[in-house]
Amino acid sequence: MDKKKITLFVVTNDAGPTRKVVLSGAWAKGVLFLSGVLLLAFVAGVVDYGGLLVQSVENKRLRAENAQLLKQFQVVEGKLSALEGSLERVRTFTTKLKLITNIDSEDRSLNLAMGPNPAPNEVVQEMDQPMDERESMEELEKQDVDFVAKKPLDESRGELALQTGKDFQTLAIRIDKALRESNLREQSVLDLWEALSERQSLLTSTPNIRPARGWFTSRFGYRVSPFTGRSALHAGLDIAAAPGSPVMAPADGIVTFAGYDEGYGKMVSIDHGYGVTTRFGHCAQVYVQVGQKVSRYDVVASVGNTGRSTGPHLHYEVRVNGVPRNPALYILDE
Repeated sequence: MDKKKITLFVVTNDAGPTRKVVLSGAWAKGVLFLSGVLLLAFVAGVVDYGGLLVQSVENKRLRAENAQLLKQFQVVEGKLSALEGSLERVRTFTTKLKLITNIDSEDRSLNLAMGPNPAPNEVVQEMDQPMDERESMEELEKQDVDFVAKKPLDESRGELALQTGKDFQTLAIRIDKALRESNLREQSVLDLWEALSERQSLLTSTPNIRPARGWFTSRFGYRVSPFTGRSALHAGLDIAAAPGSPVMAPADGIVTFAGYDEGYGKMVSIDHGYGVTTRFGHCAQVYVQVGQKVSRYDVVASVGNTGRSTGPHLHYEVRVNGVPRNPALYILDE
């Protein structure tokens, strides 16, 4: 048995008695061991806490950097999306120009034959009235003094009627694709510009604007006819607008018809050359005469509700060699 003992004397500064504590050797070793363990645990805790503080500061810094990078990523992605949208609009615009000006093909008619076309013996919803049954310009002038006598409406003077998964790798791929696309589009536009410079006459005679301000209510294509209830090809584009709104020539040409048709109502037809003609139906007034030369943006009529019409709108047609084509392909100012 270990009989070693350790005596500790506790002395105070006061005049009180001195205390003596006697510990056995085993107790002394136990106390020393426990004190060492506690000291090591304390030191380890201090070191670990210091490491956590450093890591916390680093985490805050990394979170701040990550938030900043995320904002920058979102800004870059937004700009890239805008660039992709612009490139798509340039592509569509260039494609339309090539189609309507026959840049890539010798057969202009085939290039423009996009959208549904009537099959042999197919019912086409047309409103033509036989030429020999149409009223002449002189007869219309007698019946309607406003048909030609009035000048075109002036908007500036208020003469119109009231109008009612994302990451940086994906982003990098998209940026590379956009850069390649932009180079291709730039070259395509340059080639197109050179070709169009040589075809200025064709360009000025090609319809390429919306003939009236308004919204599309019925597009080119097959639909159920509101008059017969059967499916038929709607050969034009309906643009709803306030009665009296101006109807503009979409390109240079010569007026080949200005009169009344049973289906189209008061109608204007313009020959633009190169086999292209346009028609404007359901007009309220007509301001041009047959044989008159017109230029793009000239007011030729006003929106109305004459003929076989269910409400005020402009029925706009584009025909190539007599065949109806989709007028939306000729509208570049959208």
